Amino acid sequence: MSKKYGAYICTGCGIGDALNIDQICEVAEEEGFQAKSHPFLCGKEGVEFLKKEIAGGVTHMAIAACSRRVNFDVFRFDDCYVDRVNLREQVVWSHTKTQGEEIDHLQMMAEDYLKMSMEKLKKVKTPEAYKLENFTRNILVIGGGITGISAALDAAKAGYDVTIVEKEAQLGGYAAKVRKQLPLSAPYTDLAQPILAQKLAELKAMPNITVKTETVVARIAGQPGDFTVTLKKPGEAIEFDVPFPLPPEMKVDENGKELDKDQLIERYKEYNKGKNDILTFDPNGLKFGAVVLAAGWRPYEPKEGEFDHLGWGASPDVVTNHQFEQLAAKGKVIRPSDGKPVKSVVFVQSPGKGDDADFPYTGSVTSLVALKQAKYVREDDPDAKAYIIYQNMRTPGLQEYFYKSMQQDNGIFLTKGEVVSVTKNGNGLIVEADNTLLGDKIQIDADMVVLATGMVPVTADDPVINLAYRQGPAFRDNGIFDQYADSNYICFPYETQRTGIYAAGAIRRGLTMEESIEDAAGAALKAIQCIESANRGVSVHPRYGDMTFPDFFFARCTQCKRCTEECPFGALDDDEKGTPKPNPTRCRRCGTCMGACPERIIGFADYNIDTIGSMIKAIGVPTTDDYDEPPLRILALVCENDAYPALDMAGLHRCTYSPNVRIIPVRCLGSVNVAWIKEALSKGMDGAFLLGCKHGDDYQCHFVKGSELASIRMRKIGEALVSLALEEERVAQFELAIDEFDKVPQMIDEFAAKIEELGPNPFKGF
Repeated sequence: MSKKYGAYICTGCGIGDALNIDQICEVAEEEGFQAKSHPFLCGKEGVEFLKKEIAGGVTHMAIAACSRRVNFDVFRFDDCYVDRVNLREQVVWSHTKTQGEEIDHLQMMAEDYLKMSMEKLKKVKTPEAYKLENFTRNILVIGGGITGISAALDAAKAGYDVTIVEKEAQLGGYAAKVRKQLPLSAPYTDLAQPILAQKLAELKAMPNITVKTETVVARIAGQPGDFTVTLKKPGEAIEFDVPFPLPPEMKVDENGKELDKDQLIERYKEYNKGKNDILTFDPNGLKFGAVVLAAGWRPYEPKEGEFDHLGWGASPDVVTNHQFEQLAAKGKVIRPSDGKPVKSVVFVQSPGKGDDADFPYTGSVTSLVALKQAKYVREDDPDAKAYIIYQNMRTPGLQEYFYKSMQQDNGIFLTKGEVVSVTKNGNGLIVEADNTLLGDKIQIDADMVVLATGMVPVTADDPVINLAYRQGPAFRDNGIFDQYADSNYICFPYETQRTGIYAAGAIRRGLTMEESIEDAAGAALKAIQCIESANRGVSVHPRYGDMTFPDFFFARCTQCKRCTEECPFGALDDDEKGTPKPNPTRCRRCGTCMGACPERIIGFADYNIDTIGSMIKAIGVPTTDDYDEPPLRILALVCENDAYPALDMAGLHRCTYSPNVRIIPVRCLGSVNVAWIKEALSKGMDGAFLLGCKHGDDYQCHFVKGSELASIRMRKIGEALVSLALEEERVAQFELAIDEFDKVPQMIDEFAAKIEELGPNPFKGF
């Protein structure tokens, strides 16, 4: 199909007052674009105007108006590829026009941004959705506790076939072991009877739910929409064939004798560096479109000597909250040492020793459990007393009402404080606490002491999902939050680092049963969304709806494995030579593989090395032939997820910064290839910086590792700059949270001032 290009400039929102629109149209026409302006493109008349242009044959359209982050639905047309040129937030709202200046910076910016867009439109290809040949909508739920049961019910009610896999002989998990649940309804003051029986009855009535007990996942292979899952009995050994030929030298022993199958498998593991114990495709495996991981948690088990000062191990009457719940589930709570009813129980929420931290793996759930179990003590005996000594009491949401009702109970004593010691006193215990709300040390005679130990996700010990991925059988291959399953707990709850596998319940963080039921609904909905997205050939969040996927020019691949190793989501496997094997529906379209590739052979239909490189070349770089003192030119590669919105908000608040910067949004800083930086500097631009999400332990990158990988690459580019006799300071990377728009001007202006001190790029004008 022949292409017809159009450039459409909106004059509203102050754009027409600040810029010479006729001159901008001339720039577009010089590039072979049909150029027109309109006073209100996002209005009804403006949209109809654009639709007529499309009906007239325009296939690629540059809309120069507001930010791409607003009116995205207004300017989305099925029959035309649209690129947005941000003249409002990042030109006229963030820069001022001063009368009498030799250089009209605003006009130059607007023209540069339009030129960049036009170059992009010339290079892009219209994306075509990737469709799987084999596709299934079935959903696998791993874990038959309250979370897994709830997720299965929610997915089944939406019309999907669901299979629950539970390693125990019965469904229910921990929900089958509790005496009562936290309050479920107003006035949130009374404990509720367990709802597991109700859930199980509902489950039994659903014809599209299959339950497999005493079963675990041996392996998951494939990709969303086409997972192949092998199941087995706990402890059962399953052999898988070696997936691809080993190098010849690894097929024989030191004497040249051929290895048998078991030896080959061991060699394979060695060859694959132990990352993948589960090996190949299983023709007899079950097919699923998505997976909900609801495998739950195990109680934290204190190590020997860990809590000696709290009496742990010295007395059977010092127990964990899990052990106390088991006692309470049998009836009235009795003292383990002699079987007598308890009259006084102390609930210890923090291990103390001068630290206000809670026990490991705890949170709000352990605060609520302490309140619930204190209620047990009062229900069993109206004359009994319960004492809760805490450093942090967390009762989120409506459970605050429960907390307040417990404060009104005369038999329950709550105080902030540090438990210094727990010692034996005849048949009982003495609990000593310091720094209490009373201001003095206190001593409490207790029949039992309960330690508020936490909930350890089962993934801390066991990958559970056993993925047949190049990156290994578990989620994490990057050292961040190894034991929990979330990919980005701030922005994308339920998502793991493996597309199509969604976590719910205590596998994500410590949750109450009530919270886990709600969590299950979220994970089930995400699994459904993933299945339907894969069927349509589009990506899941954060680039939801993106039809592009990475394309490889394998003829130039050097098998360096950087793309497979750096992909945050395990989208790429590789063969015995290291050649990448894409799994498109696993891909989240971040472009990290593209940024990693030294041969620049990876790209997307509308986002690749050549496209961004051409946009950089389109930026005008003034020289001494143009001005006596030519202005600087600085390239800014800006993450579209946090940094670009922050720049937009800076414009919204009329924050101003250097007009010498030219901004190109990128999918993620992980997608930035150093070739773009070299392109900018060789063109004569005076500096370049990356602006993206924060990384580290408290990372905010939507694609987990993008900002961190970019920082590593930028450190390496310093060597190349030195070899070109360019200062390393000409390239920098800055971190920004989405709400830190007020920091943008200072960051940019300080970098521009540093570049000005360094002086012009010596390559300028060549």
